[in-house]
Formats: sequence, structure tokens, C-alpha cells
Amino acid sequence: MGTMSKPDTESVTPAAGSGASRVVLVTGGTKGIGRGIAEGFLAAGDTVVVCARNAPETLPRADGRTAEFMACDVREADALRALVAAIVARHGQLDVLVNNAGGSPMVDAATVSPRFHEGVLRLNLFSTLHASQAANAQMQQQADGGVIVCIGSISALRPSPGTAAYGAAKAAVLNLVASLAVEWAPKVRVVAVSPGLVRTEQSHLHYGDEAGIAAVGATIPAGRMAEPSDVAQACLWVSSPAASYLSGTNLLLHGGGERPAFLAAAAQAHKDSKEKVSG
Repeated sequence: MGTMSKPDTESVTPAAGSGASRVVLVTGGTKGIGRGIAEGFLAAGDTVVVCARNAPETLPRADGRTAEFMACDVREADALRALVAAIVARHGQLDVLVNNAGGSPMVDAATVSPRFHEGVLRLNLFSTLHASQAANAQMQQQADGGVIVCIGSISALRPSPGTAAYGAAKAAVLNLVASLAVEWAPKVRVVAVSPGLVRTEQSHLHYGDEAGIAAVGATIPAGRMAEPSDVAQACLWVSSPAASYLSGTNLLLHGGGERPAFLAAAAQAHKDSKEKVSG
């Protein structure tokens, strides 16, 4: 089986990507998927602000443009309102919010503390709601409104063993997107982009060395895991004028999904049966 080619981020231009230059906020935009999203908007000619609790060693950069950093703990609603106010004070507007901050370590749902589960919900669900509220308040005042993109996960749509609360939070985000799209239309569009497995700088912690990462990628019909730039391209499109009728929906970005486990089991059983007959 071949492998789907990786996206060419250099080919993105302001006209092809997002239209006129906009002001974009990417939460958790200093590393991983968020960094890739920030770099995608920078390459499209947009002004990009990234936030995290701590400043990174290097900021996202593309085509000679560098993202601005503003410190913010997205788990705090007041901090998010202050962040949006600071962006508007500096740039006069906020056109796109990408709710990317989130995540969870692997834990045993049966034994982990209630406080841990509450923290996962704060980071992955409530931060998305509170950031969206703050952004919407500004976007409703703008002539062209704005777009809110929520990064979901394939974990919202299938069992998520080891990250049960995370999967539940991401499922809630999809319903949140559908509800807010109705409440805030027509000025503000709200869309979800849900990646499957994405290769980041921390992939080795989950999948091991390059051989392990390649083995996992081979289980995906596309022949590889997604790159952060794949997610960036999706975010550019859903937030662009080309997608102006897209709202309240979820763009599933998983390279074709996951092959059903029964197919591998059946193939192995068939192979074993043939070996017994020939033996």
C-alpha cells in the first residue's frame, strides 16, 4: 500500500488560505499540533497569537513571520477574557480562535482521583467554552464576525481506554460546537476539526522509535500518521471564506480511520489454517 503525501505548507498563500490577513489566536499554540496550526496561519499571511502558561524556547515561525506569545492559563475564565482583551487592544480585532489546548496522560479510570478527572474536563471542555465565550463577545461586535475552530479528537467517536475522561470531554466539545453554532449565528461560525493519530515531537513517548511510529502509521489506510501541518490545512480551510456555509459540524481528519480488528484476526486465522493444511 502506498502512503498519502504530506501537505505542502509552502504552497499556502493568503489568497488560497484565509483571504485577507486576519488576527488569529491559537491556544496551546507553542508545541505539537497547536504549533503546526500557528505556523500554517503564519504561512497564510495572518497575524498569529499563541498562548500557554509558559513561554517556549522558540516561537512558531513561517515565511519570515513569527507568532506573538501571551501567557495564559486557559483553565481560568478570567485569564481568557483578559487575553482576548489584550489581543483586541493590540490589534483591534480577533478574527479566528482555534481552541487547541488540551490533552491527558494515560490513567486507569477505575482508580484515578476525582480531582484528576475534574482537571481533564477543565482543560479540555471548560477552557474551550470559556475561550469561545470571550472570543464571541468580541466577534459579535465586528462587521465580519469571526470563526471559532475547536480541535476535537477521534477519541470522541470511539472508545478511549486509558483516557476515558478525555474522550468524554472531546465528545462534549462536539455537542458544544453544534449548540454554539446555532446560538451565535450568523455572525460567528463554530466548527470542529477532529484529528486521528498525529505525529508530534512527543510521539516517541507513545509509540517508541521510528520503527514503532512507522508500524502504527501502517495501520492507517493513508499509510502514515497525520502531521500537525495536515491539521493546520484543515483549520485554514474551515476558517476561510471558501467554507462560509460550514458551521456546527465536525471535520474528521483521520486518514481513512482505523482498520477493524476483526479483519486482522480473520486474516491471521486464515493464514494459520492454510499452514496447518500444508503441514
